[in-house]
Amino acid sequence: MFDDKPAPGAGRTMAEILAARLSRRDVLAGVASAAALAAMGPARELGAATTGGLTFKEIAHGADETVHVPEGYRSDVLMRWGDPVLGDAPAFEPRALTAAAQAKQFGYNNDFLAFMPLPLGSANSTHGLLVVNHEYTVPQLMFAGLQGGEWDYQARQTKAQVDVELEAHGLSVIEIKKSKGQWRALPGGTYARRISMTTEIAVSGPAAGHARLKTSADPSARRVLGTLNNCAGGVTPWGTILTAEENFDMYFAGKAASEADRKRLDRYGFGGKQRYAFANHHARFDLSKEPNEANRFGWMVEFDPYDPKSVPVKRTALGRFKHEGAGVTLAPDGRAVLYMGDDQQFQYLYRFVTAKPYDPKNRAANRDLLDSGTLSVARFEDNGVLQWLPLVWGQGPLTAANGFESEADILIDTRHAATLVGATPMDRPEDVDVNPVNGRIYAIFTSNSNRKIEHENAARRPDPANPRGPNPFGHILELMAPGGPTSAEHAAPAFRWDIFILAGDPRVADVGARYHPQVSANGWFGAPDNCAFDPRGRIWIATDQGNNWTRTGTGDGIWACEVQGAERALTKFFARMPLGAECCGPCFTPDGKTLFVAVQHPAADGVGLLDFENPVTRWPDFKADMPVRPSVIAVTKKDGGLIGD
Repeated sequence: MFDDKPAPGAGRTMAEILAARLSRRDVLAGVASAAALAAMGPARELGAATTGGLTFKEIAHGADETVHVPEGYRSDVLMRWGDPVLGDAPAFEPRALTAAAQAKQFGYNNDFLAFMPLPLGSANSTHGLLVVNHEYTVPQLMFAGLQGGEWDYQARQTKAQVDVELEAHGLSVIEIKKSKGQWRALPGGTYARRISMTTEIAVSGPAAGHARLKTSADPSARRVLGTLNNCAGGVTPWGTILTAEENFDMYFAGKAASEADRKRLDRYGFGGKQRYAFANHHARFDLSKEPNEANRFGWMVEFDPYDPKSVPVKRTALGRFKHEGAGVTLAPDGRAVLYMGDDQQFQYLYRFVTAKPYDPKNRAANRDLLDSGTLSVARFEDNGVLQWLPLVWGQGPLTAANGFESEADILIDTRHAATLVGATPMDRPEDVDVNPVNGRIYAIFTSNSNRKIEHENAARRPDPANPRGPNPFGHILELMAPGGPTSAEHAAPAFRWDIFILAGDPRVADVGARYHPQVSANGWFGAPDNCAFDPRGRIWIATDQGNNWTRTGTGDGIWACEVQGAERALTKFFARMPLGAECCGPCFTPDGKTLFVAVQHPAADGVGLLDFENPVTRWPDFKADMPVRPSVIAVTKKDGGLIGD
């Protein structure tokens, strides 16, 4: 039933692939699918840059205990794990953590960030809401006595500690304000909110009520407790937040009773080593007791940050996979279009187009816009054409013969459906976002050490869109919808595509990196993860090397570059994170004068023993009585100017 037949591939050497794909001219001169190319019309040229380039003084590669930004800039810690979010939150007591306190405090491991101006609909850049994802927890750095390897602490954890972790997941919404050049958080107030693994969340769309989502606690299959592993996300034109549930498999233990259920779960990475102790204390995380609970995670969740009483909703029409990112834009006819990645090796890039158009005059009319539409998956062709393959029940192989009794089954088992229609397996699709200036989509692929030139599975060999095997450093693709920058046909069935950056050290020939030829010794990076665009349309790239930062010799951080003109792809190093930290969720205020950055899991990656008592850094407090704390920082220019200029 779930024996996937991957899309066909061809085994070619890296040199052959790079020679075929690393020129924009090659993209425009493809010989296959000529009809598709002709239908899209001539390619849109980018022209010269409209700015004088990025003028900040680039920082140096390296690794140490704190944050680094260029001369003339400052970074201020805005929110830390344990800081108050709700008005009655107690003081942070790291040696006496409780679930009740954590439910009112800033959660752990902050990832996606969104600045939502106040009031709603304004472009205010000095007062707004900061929305923050809390992706996962690191118990050894949260609790004393759990030090050791990355996942070997479960048997020692108490239920009280697990309950703190449940509350440390989810999201925070907090009001922030800029005064005299510095940002500060305003806990409590009208909009303050914590969403966690104990928050009731609705289920909507085609899979709502489906038998495979029913549990003993929720026989209706329309209410779920919590959202977890919230990685990247997006903001809709109607002012709501989309938050992506990513590595949900890590939280479950045990095995499903039926072979069919086990095969379905295996497709999402289940069956490996238990990574959290949740199932030791809560039966719903034990697959042998609640085999359907896992089907209730891996969705995109929408909620309204401007209404703290609103119920978050899992939008099942957007598919179930390890969601990362939600780049949202509008087609010329007003329909909303979402671009999403499935963050695992050899997984896929997706697009969702709503059935109805967005109504800018009636916010309430857009409330359930994401419950109906068409989910598609990307196939990258050799000639620079991207075909969007609809995942529609009854079409092609998506029938009962392959285990799909309805559209709901396709959405629950989206990976299986995407494989059957012939999608291109990618090198860990992570963030994907739309540049508001040139209208192009930038899709980030972090790495894939298992792609090999002579792989026994042809679909896992290098291909034009994933041209290196192995690919430890990742790459960025540029996707081009037909039409102009302000009239891009984002709902079109075919796009053009090109390689924007192949990451890694360009001084090492075997790496096969590709940037602007004048990139400096500090300007190259590895493992791109998230991105953001400033008001001028320049791309800001955040990295997540994991333990591999020890190979590149530099901590994770943010690099920036132009996307057009003479300095296209000339990346410059702007910000560096503390030891063991990932750089996440960059986002700008509308005026481009503040860059918010999430500093996730400092003292965790590539540092050896994880130890609450003796972390490799105590950033950001640097106090003996305070543990290392994931935090959000605000980066501003000391003269009050635009970031980057």
